[in-house]
Amino acid sequence: MSDLLESALNPKSVAVIGASENIHKIGGRPIHYMQKFGFAGRIYPINPQREEVQGLESYASLAALPEAPDLALVIVGGEKAVAAVDECAARGVKSAVVIASGFGEAGEEGREVQRAMARRARAAGMRLYGPNTQGLANFGNGAIAGFSTMFVEVPPADGPIGVVSQSGGMSAMAYGLLRGRGLGVRHVHATGNEADVTVSDMAWAVAHDPDVKLLLLYLETIADPELLARTAAYARERGLPIVAVKAGRSASGQKAASSHTGSLANEDRAVDAFFRHHGIWRVRDPHAQALAAEAYLKGWRPEGRRLVIISNSGASCVMGADASEEFGLPLAELSASTRENVASRLPGFATATNPIDITAALLSNSGLFGDVLPAVAADPAADLFFINIPVAGAGYDVEAFANDTARFEAATGKPVVVAAWQASVAAPFKARGIPTFGNETEALGVLAQLASHTALMRESHAPWPEALASAPGSALALPQGTGRFLNEAQSLALLAAHGVPVVAHQLCRSAAEARDAWGAVGAPAVVKACSADVPHKSEHGLVALRVGSADAAAALFDAQWAKLAALGAAQEGVLVAAMHKGRHEFMVGARLDPVFGPVVVVGDGGTYVEALPDVAVLLPPFDTAEVKKALDTLRIAPLLGGVRGEPPLDVEALAAVVVAVGRLIVAGGGSIASIDVNPVMVGAAGEGAMVVDALVERAGT
Repeated sequence: MSDLLESALNPKSVAVIGASENIHKIGGRPIHYMQKFGFAGRIYPINPQREEVQGLESYASLAALPEAPDLALVIVGGEKAVAAVDECAARGVKSAVVIASGFGEAGEEGREVQRAMARRARAAGMRLYGPNTQGLANFGNGAIAGFSTMFVEVPPADGPIGVVSQSGGMSAMAYGLLRGRGLGVRHVHATGNEADVTVSDMAWAVAHDPDVKLLLLYLETIADPELLARTAAYARERGLPIVAVKAGRSASGQKAASSHTGSLANEDRAVDAFFRHHGIWRVRDPHAQALAAEAYLKGWRPEGRRLVIISNSGASCVMGADASEEFGLPLAELSASTRENVASRLPGFATATNPIDITAALLSNSGLFGDVLPAVAADPAADLFFINIPVAGAGYDVEAFANDTARFEAATGKPVVVAAWQASVAAPFKARGIPTFGNETEALGVLAQLASHTALMRESHAPWPEALASAPGSALALPQGTGRFLNEAQSLALLAAHGVPVVAHQLCRSAAEARDAWGAVGAPAVVKACSADVPHKSEHGLVALRVGSADAAAALFDAQWAKLAALGAAQEGVLVAAMHKGRHEFMVGARLDPVFGPVVVVGDGGTYVEALPDVAVLLPPFDTAEVKKALDTLRIAPLLGGVRGEPPLDVEALAAVVVAVGRLIVAGGGSIASIDVNPVMVGAAGEGAMVVDALVERAGT
C-alpha cells in the first residue's frame, strides 16, 4: 500500500483534535480504544482546556506537538474542522480522519466546502478520510481512529477479515455480526463522504494485508471503478474473496435515457455486471456477508456444485432435495460401489442413495455419521456435503457426531455444513469450526454462494485489442453531423462496417426509387421513414410491414415523406428493406455508462422489451462463450435449445452479434452514447442472425 495509506492504517503517532476525558464522547473514544487495544505508537490529545486527557499529556494545539503526527483525528465541528484540516496539512500530517459532519451530506454548499478542503489537503500531500465518518480501526495493531459504540458492545478480536464501508453504521453492523458468530476482524474502516479516500482506495490497502482472508465491502457509490477492478484482480491472484453490498442508485444511473438500452442497462444492472466481471460476489446486506464468512475462511474452493445430503430424518432429506434444486445444487449421482459401501454401514431399512437417510438408528449407533461420511467422500461426484439434524438431544452422542464431521472435513478438505436449530446440537459443531446454521435454507444458500463465487473467481475474460478506440478520419469515425442520433441508414451502415449482419435495404429519396427498391429487396418488404429527428418511428406511424407491391411502396414513400414534413423532421429518406423472418426476436444494445464505461445488454426483443424486460448485462471484454453463459440466465433461456419439437436457435450467431456491438462501442472511444439493435432476428441453428432495425446515439449531444 502507499505510504499515505500506511500512515492511516499503521501510524507511529496519532493526534486527536478535540480530545475528551470522557470515554463515552466522540473525542474520548479513540484515545480509550487505542490505550485499551494495544496501540504501541504515540498518542497526542489536543485540548487547550486540559493539561491531561485520560492519563496522557494534553496539548493546546497541533503546532505545540513535538512532531508532526502520521495521523490526526479531527473531531471538532463546523468551521473549526475546516481550519483543523488546513492546520494538519500545513504541519505535515500525512493522513487526517474528519469525524465532523455537516459537509457534502448537507447540500451543495457543504459539498463545495468539502471539495475545497480536500483539494487543499491533497495539494499539501495529505490524504483525507471522510468527512462524516466513524473512522478507521485496525485491530492488528490497535490503531483505532474511530468512535464506534460497537467496539464497546462487542469486544474486538484480531482476525482474518477486513471490512471497508462508506457507511459507519454498516461497518459497525458487519463487525458486530461477524464477532457475534465468533469470528475475528482486523480492519473496520468507514470512508464517509469520500472527499478524498474512497472504498476502492481502502479495499486496495486492506487486500494487501497478507493476513486478511476475506474482504467485505459496503458501497453506495463506486467512486473509482478502475482501482476497484485492479483490487479485484489482485484479490483473485492471491485467492482473496471479496463480498460486497451495493446500496442506492447514482443520479446518472436513475436518469432514463431516450434509447431503450439506457433504461434496460440501468445503473444497478451495470453494478451487477461489474461485480460479476471482476469476481466480486454481491449480497443484499451485512447479514448475508456475515452468514457466509466462516465458510470462506475455511479456505474451501470447491471444484463443482454437486451436493450430498445426509440426515437422520427422511422428511429432512426430501426437503433438502427440494431446497438444493432451488439453489442450483444438483444431487450427486453416487456410483454403485459407493452406494454399496454406504448400504453396508447402515441398517437395512435406511436409504443409501443420495439423499442419505441414516434414520433414527443414529440414536442407538452414534457412529453412523463417522461410518457414512468417509464412504461417500471418495466418490468423485461429491463436491459439497450437507448434514441436516432436525432433532437430537438426550441419548444422542452429539459430541461424537461433531468429532466425526470435523475429522472428515480435515481429512478431505471438502466443504461440509450443518443445519441444527437446537442450540445444544449446534454448539459442538460450532466449537469444532464446522459452519453451522439454524436451517437448511441458510446452510444450502452458503454452499451455493461458495460454489458460485469460486467459479466466478476462476473465470477469465478474452482480451480485446487495446487499439480499438477510433481516431478522427478512421473507419470508426461517426458520420458528420451534430444531431443526437444517426438516422437508421447511417446506423445500419456503421454496424455492417463492423461485422454485424444487417438486413438488405435501400435508402430512397423519391417514390420511383422506392418502387425500384421494392423490386430489388423482394416481397414482402418493410417501408419506414428515415430521419435522425424521429428515432422511434413506430410511435408516429412511420413503419409499414408486409408491403406487397411496388405501387404500395411508392404510395407509402409519399405518405411518410409528407408525415416527416408535418412533424418538422429532416426528410433524409425512406428505407425499403427486406422482411427478414427469424424464429425469435432478440435485442442487443450498448451504452456508455457514466461510471463503468461501455456496457452491453442482450435479451428478449420485440415490441414489449421495456414493459417486460428480460435482459443480461455484460462489461467488455468478453467472448461468445461468456455471451452464451449470460443468455442462459434469461427467463427465455429454455427456448434457446428448442421446445415442443422446435429446433434450437442459432445462439452462436446471436453471441457473435453481441460481441461485435460491444467491440463497436469500445472502438467508438467515447463518441457513441448508445447503440440499440432491436430486433435481431435469430433463426434455427445454422441459419444465422440478422439485424433489422438499429439506432446509434452520439455522445455529448
